[in-house]
Amino acid sequence: MSFVIKLKWFFKDRWWSYMIAISFMTIVSLLSMIPPKLIGDTIDAIKQGSLTSANLSQTVTLLIGLSLLIYVMVYTWITTLYGNSSLIEKLLRGRLLTHLTKMTPAFFQRNSTGQLMALATNDISAIGQTAGYGVMTLVNTLVGATVVIAMMLTFISAKLMIAALLPLPLLVVVISRLGGKVRGRFIAAQESFGKMNDHVLESISGIRVIRSYVQENHDLHAFDLMTSEVRDKNRRVSLLNSLFQPLISLIVGVSYCIGIGYGSYLVFQDEISLGQLISFNIYLGMLIWPMISFGEFINVLQRGSASADRLETALSQQADLEDTRNPVEIAVPSTIEMRSLTFTYPTANRTSLDKISFRLERGETLGIVGRTGSGKSTLLKQLLRQYSVGQEMLFISNTPVENIALDQMKRWMAYVPQEHLLLSKSIRDNIALGKPNATPEEIARAIEMASFTQDISQMPEGLDTIVGENGVMLSGGQKQRLAIARALLIDSEILLLDDSLSAVDARTESRIVHQIRQERAGKTTLITTHRLSAVSHANWILVLDEGRIKEEGTHDELMLLGGWYREQWERQQMEASLEE
Repeated sequence: MSFVIKLKWFFKDRWWSYMIAISFMTIVSLLSMIPPKLIGDTIDAIKQGSLTSANLSQTVTLLIGLSLLIYVMVYTWITTLYGNSSLIEKLLRGRLLTHLTKMTPAFFQRNSTGQLMALATNDISAIGQTAGYGVMTLVNTLVGATVVIAMMLTFISAKLMIAALLPLPLLVVVISRLGGKVRGRFIAAQESFGKMNDHVLESISGIRVIRSYVQENHDLHAFDLMTSEVRDKNRRVSLLNSLFQPLISLIVGVSYCIGIGYGSYLVFQDEISLGQLISFNIYLGMLIWPMISFGEFINVLQRGSASADRLETALSQQADLEDTRNPVEIAVPSTIEMRSLTFTYPTANRTSLDKISFRLERGETLGIVGRTGSGKSTLLKQLLRQYSVGQEMLFISNTPVENIALDQMKRWMAYVPQEHLLLSKSIRDNIALGKPNATPEEIARAIEMASFTQDISQMPEGLDTIVGENGVMLSGGQKQRLAIARALLIDSEILLLDDSLSAVDARTESRIVHQIRQERAGKTTLITTHRLSAVSHANWILVLDEGRIKEEGTHDELMLLGGWYREQWERQQMEASLEE
């Protein structure tokens, strides 16, 4: 029942198709009762010597007609039920992906990629099987068993039916015991499958590191242990599944023995005819499938219910950041301002940003520098609204960001992270990701601004070159420049560069910075970097240390201050001159 409640939105929307399928299944069950009765009557007619050629031809014709009619109806309800099964899988996968796109990073810290992949594959398939195959087995059990028993009572013998069905209550005991165990073991198998997915993803993404440390055999051994665990847990599920049909068949076999033995006695006592005994045994044979269907239904229901619980748990998790109901309309972000902004990651016990304050006018550039782990990237993420910001700490155009729609904030931003996500498509497709309808001229201009033109001209297929999984065919510097071109193409109001020039040489960096300054005049740019030459032109520079502003000012002011900034600048300039 809980499975139906969780998916009532789907059953409510598709009730008419289920009604058609169930109606046809009921009609098929009723029509299937006719052939055994005809066969029994024919045998009695043969015994009595009253069977004529015309009667036999009429019976055969009726059986053939029934077969064709049943075929059409079975085809209709099978395609309807399994169509619903495919449809709910499609809808649930779409709903899951939509939910994932709205989640903040905290959600993905709580849920591993492997577990989410298991939800999107095995769990949703189990739910779809329950909505299709499960409904079929349930209806077959209820309708099929009811019709067969009714035919036995009406046309054969109540005593024979009761005697033959005496072993069947054992089915309730068997199924209730096995069903509960199947659910627990299936959940454990799914969790193990999710862990295996995690291991595969880590191995593939980190294959270069694994090879460089000559850890291939160790990784293969670890994966072998993981797959063995998945195999063992799925085998435990299969062991229980494999017990359903043999036990049901055994119980039904006992019913057969009773039916044939006691039925033969009733024939000799002239309480039933030979034709009725044959019809009864055919009906009893037809009762085997409903009984097996009941076991299959419990098995499928336990799997589907467990998967529905796992899926509901994932879908019930809300984003840590909620959109405002009454957003303030702002045409352009004229200013960006932080007022004593303090931030701590949800899973951390140490403050990452502590009382950060600055004001940036539209068209200005803010440089953010500091040691590794000082909070540079975290500061940019506040503008991306990946995490909840304290009330009235971050302002756009003198309006608190919590009063601005999240979609509006995203439309203003172009973000180039430290770790670039490249799709296994062509360079052109990767650059045009944020603007699919970009013209060739716009793409060429973005490539020129990112100083990536010469690299592309040397590639065998130019812009049509496939970059491979996450850009495996490109160098670190090429990945960075491709990501920068992608961000520059959308010509956003605010550009966030998170240490995005670390893999290019000083001359290339200088060209890119010059192009950005020239092309983005009048638009706001924030740059985090370890190489101070990338921000020396900035209107204002923040020097962070353990989440606090240690120094701030223009390049000239910081040089006069004689602190960490000046020390790093002189050291980097000396290194650059030595390299030259």
